[in-house]
Amino acid sequence: MNQKRRLFRLLAIATSIAIGVVFLSTLTPPVRFLSSGSSPAVAQIRPPRLRDFWQEIYQQLPDLPLENQYVNRQSGEIDETNTLVGRLIRYHLYVKNRPPNFRLDWKLTMADYLDANEIIQESIYPSADVLRENPMEGDKAAIKRLTRTQRTALVDALAQIFTPEAEAQGSPTSPGGSQSPGAGRSPLPRSQPGDAQLLMP
Repeated sequence: MNQKRRLFRLLAIATSIAIGVVFLSTLTPPVRFLSSGSSPAVAQIRPPRLRDFWQEIYQQLPDLPLENQYVNRQSGEIDETNTLVGRLIRYHLYVKNRPPNFRLDWKLTMADYLDANEIIQESIYPSADVLRENPMEGDKAAIKRLTRTQRTALVDALAQIFTPEAEAQGSPTSPGGSQSPGAGRSPLPRSQPGDAQLLMP
């Protein structure tokens, strides 16, 4: 008798959950991201322009390594257009399906290259099937050789290049012509070495 009661309760709970899931799925539209090819951030980027993003990054940050010394399998020649930043962008967008307009997501990608986040799979790394030698290890080494300042500049440039409308909205005044709140305030002081000890009891 007790087992039948438990079985009935479990069946009732499972049925309630199933009904709830079906009900909730009718209320919310399906979420489609890069896997279905329709991320709002990426959908606005025309594919031909996507190829040019790495060139703009190298114009902004000319000290970045190109890592374009790899030989193309089909042509047998060095593919100079297959660069570190181009592969990094493709890894971020197409392998990891991360949105391109947020700095945090680019930082996660950097952490992947620094072996501090997710493991990069060699078999699906961009250009692994196009080049004679998989560029993954060379790319990871190149990112590791960058200074923290260079990595931050790269993250900032990548996030900015995918969100150009942020520049147009970055005016210091509000639409009414008055200054934005906090414009007259002095910036917060930066922390100094030893400040954390002030928090100790």
